Amino acid sequence: MLRLTGLALGWAAALAFAAVLALQAWYFGHVLWWSQVDPASTAFMRAELARLRQENPKADLRFEWVPYERISAHLKRAVIAAEDARFTEHEGVDWDAIEKAWERNLVRGRVSHGGSTITMQLAKNLFLSGERSYLRKGQELVITYMIEAVMSKRRILEIYLNVAEWGTGVFGAEAGARHHFGVPAARLAPGQAARMAAMLPRPRYYDANPGSAALARRSAFVARWMGSIDPP
Repeated sequence: MLRLTGLALGWAAALAFAAVLALQAWYFGHVLWWSQVDPASTAFMRAELARLRQENPKADLRFEWVPYERISAHLKRAVIAAEDARFTEHEGVDWDAIEKAWERNLVRGRVSHGGSTITMQLAKNLFLSGERSYLRKGQELVITYMIEAVMSKRRILEIYLNVAEWGTGVFGAEAGARHHFGVPAARLAPGQAARMAAMLPRPRYYDANPGSAALARRSAFVARWMGSIDPP
């Protein structure tokens, strides 16, 4: 009986390991594909559309892909300044930021900070849920390294800017620029770019509360630092 139990456990472990490897291969295949082909949607976009359609079956997302050259350099600088100042220097993960986030989480007793880089946020947006857990964070790290191994920093930033959320049902720099300022992403002025970058942590909230004092302070901070950023 003990021998049979041991064999069963061994088979179960082998099957679980094979399933994990298959899942990672699926992720890597998609990363390879998206290194050359523009994503039409992301896991985060699909989840948001499902949420919106629970309230309105006819709801749709505002999203339009634009190439890197048609996104304002001001927005590229502002987003890096706001979200990941060392974006062009690290290999996808900023371990100093993660250590600080870990310490804050221990104090709070829950996962409230992730220390995410732009590449980590892209990994989450493309594939994962908004759940906060260490298991999801671990998968996010694996996908992050896949992305960095396959894509250039320029391609990573291009995809990120095109799939980031900028309001309720608003995704990508083009839709965000037109929604908030009535201009294409290519024509965003420095102040407009700083404000859009400042919205990224809470895009739906700031979309509904454009007069937020916190948004104004964060926008001013981003505007002050974005000039020193050299985007890829």
